[in-house]
Amino acid sequence: MRPSPIAAVTLMDAGGRSRLAWSESWPQAESPAAPTSASAQPVARRMPISAPQPIPGPAERRGRRRSVQHGVRAVRWRAYHPPPMSTLLAAQDLLSHPLATAEFVAVDTETNGLARERCELTEVGAVLIGGGELHDRWSSLVGVSAPLSPGIQRFTGISQAMLDGAPEPEAVLPGLGRLLRGRVLVAHSARFDLGVLRGAFARAALDWPAPPVLCTVAMARRLAPLQRRRGLAALADALGIEVEVTHRALPDAETCARVFCALFHRLTAHAATVGEAVAMLGPRRGGAGRRPRAGARRRPPAERPDLSALPRDPGVYVFRDADGRPLYVGKSVCLRTRARAHFTTPAAWTGEAEHVDYQATESELGALLLEDRLIKALRPPGNVRGKRSADGYVYLRCRLDIAFPILEVATEPAGGHAVTVGPVRGRAAAAELVEQLNSLFGLRHCGRKLPRRYHPSAYGQMGRCLSPCLGDLDPNLYRERLDAALRLFVDARDGGAALLAHLDGQRRDAADARNYERAAWLQRRRERLEALVRRLGGLLRATHAGTRLVLAPHPERRGRFDGFWIAGGRVVDWGALPADPLELAARTAAALRATPRPELGGWLPADEIGEARLVGAWIAAHAPPALELDARALEDGRVARWVRSVECAA
Repeated sequence: MRPSPIAAVTLMDAGGRSRLAWSESWPQAESPAAPTSASAQPVARRMPISAPQPIPGPAERRGRRRSVQHGVRAVRWRAYHPPPMSTLLAAQDLLSHPLATAEFVAVDTETNGLARERCELTEVGAVLIGGGELHDRWSSLVGVSAPLSPGIQRFTGISQAMLDGAPEPEAVLPGLGRLLRGRVLVAHSARFDLGVLRGAFARAALDWPAPPVLCTVAMARRLAPLQRRRGLAALADALGIEVEVTHRALPDAETCARVFCALFHRLTAHAATVGEAVAMLGPRRGGAGRRPRAGARRRPPAERPDLSALPRDPGVYVFRDADGRPLYVGKSVCLRTRARAHFTTPAAWTGEAEHVDYQATESELGALLLEDRLIKALRPPGNVRGKRSADGYVYLRCRLDIAFPILEVATEPAGGHAVTVGPVRGRAAAAELVEQLNSLFGLRHCGRKLPRRYHPSAYGQMGRCLSPCLGDLDPNLYRERLDAALRLFVDARDGGAALLAHLDGQRRDAADARNYERAAWLQRRRERLEALVRRLGGLLRATHAGTRLVLAPHPERRGRFDGFWIAGGRVVDWGALPADPLELAARTAAALRATPRPELGGWLPADEIGEARLVGAWIAAHAPPALELDARALEDGRVARWVRSVECAA
């Protein structure tokens, strides 16, 4: 039976070329299995095609949230017949399909504004494109597991009340998957939408259809190079497309579709097939997205390990082969979701996975720490070490095992006998802070290797360096200056405040001695240092100083914590926070006994540097509740009272 036609309007320019289109469809015969939920049904504008209709006026166009390109002179009606599902091409065959006759689906997504595994789809919209024209529209709200933040509700206009009655992802995504099969996905900043959709399909235990992807940002960069602003609204305005609604899935998908249609004739002039278009618009450096790894094979759901026993809690999982050998160790804030995702984009080891073990934790930090330790212990072939993503955190450190030690900025704590301060955010600000400390205390500004000079450096001539490079400096004098600088971050809980107080004291001494020029210089230096301390945004304190109890919360369930006892910059004990006050006191006493003796520098083994950085960066980023521990904390029951107050406030 011939499918019902979809009315399409083609707008012609003065040269007779198809420039842009808008379309309408009318009701088709509904299947008995069609969804009854309004939010889950395709959203389409409907109008009979008994006679040609005039182009909608401005008021009607605004009501429909549609726009057309300027400079058109004629309208031509024709029927568009979408091919039946049986004729849709596989993704591999679609790459060799002629570009001019291929079908495209412009997609836009809205999310809860969170990153990585916590990112959830809140709305998705899609527009079918064929023959350079827009056809059917489809959109749906999507339910989320965690409440939306007030900021993202204001930004997108999607309230929590709108999502409370929305269908679950398991009900929405199959329809989108059927729409994408055999068609090319088009999106603006496609990498973001692709990541959101892949994650949503993985959480719903659905196979991603893996369509070819075209990005309208890449199209504008290649085909409209003079247009420097490539945001969706700015690009549409440059192409003469009116935009009235933004940050909603269907209006943004329609705008993306119109941008694609406006650039489509340029794309077909450079690429004959879908594969050529994908290659032309792909990244010039690195890989074009996520490709199947060598030896990877997609396993049907019936052949995959049983993951139904995995909880929806944070933790660590271990995939093993039939003989029990570990293949891969992973962590997640939702074990079941992340474990399923490995089989939607398979790796070489997924074809051998037969069993999965797991250990749930109460926090993301617990999962991170346990994963790091298991990878070191099991050494599974599927894990690649050294893939830590850049998070912007750095350390100020000073190795005390070299002559005339220096302050330096590094991405990891220093191993061995050293003082490490941080982590703090911002390498440039940290490097400027090091320069300020060097000038204040007369420390070396050069590298670890001490050069030999016959005359002072520029800093030495200005009185901002003791010039040990001349070879006539008493090492004890240099060490006194260095110790004075490091003590600010070792003895005080807030090194930034201690540094500013030190400058205030020097400024008062200079004023009392009537050295007003130095006092003014110190005042300017203090104002700059105060701004630097605010910019760094981390903890300006030596990592080995003091003993702390840190409570890392559960990502979703209130009142559940992992406790971390940190002494000397190392995690000496951790686990689910005990409910028994006696057990809490015993573990706290054990952590206090593990505290190293107080001294200027700490000692960190080389094999614990990665773990120390992992824990420090997470604490700096999330600022969890923490309590400084000492002997008096056990005598008056302060630890137990503090833990109860944190649990009540959660």
